[in-house]
Amino acid sequence: MIKAIKLLAICVLATSCSTGNHADFEKNTATAKKYFELHQAENPDEMFELLHNDVEWHMPVYGSEMADLNEFKKAILGYQKAFDNMNFTADYWLPGVDPETGQLDGSTRTYGTWTADHVETGKSVKLTAYHAFSFVDGKISGGGDWFDFGGMMNSLVVETVSSGETE
Repeated sequence: MIKAIKLLAICVLATSCSTGNHADFEKNTATAKKYFELHQAENPDEMFELLHNDVEWHMPVYGSEMADLNEFKKAILGYQKAFDNMNFTADYWLPGVDPETGQLDGSTRTYGTWTADHVETGKSVKLTAYHAFSFVDGKISGGGDWFDFGGMMNSLVVETVSSGETE
């Protein structure tokens, strides 16, 4: 009987010590989802309110440096000008971890697919992507976009039939 009680106590302690997701994961994931909703609606003003002033963002462009707030805003506005009917469908959302400790830190990340129509060419894109978000004071403070930006842009090149050249 004493062994059973000790075993039960160990199980209860192990369960109560397990933290599950970070306390801010759900709230931060909701913020990231709102960010995507506002991007799809092409509402940059409200979208920018979700960004921390000291944001550092990994851009998906080969050779690019980390973007600061102004560079990040410029990229967002560029996407919104170049594409209509933007839609992100998440496959799932996962909790993120501190890269130094490996402990849950309230960050969030997602894998999914973007679809959109390119304004200039009328061509549609379908692009798988990975996005990560870190937070400070409830605002997006860092993260990045990982997808085949070059491949997407190459798919939008308009071919000229008469000359056989591309624009």
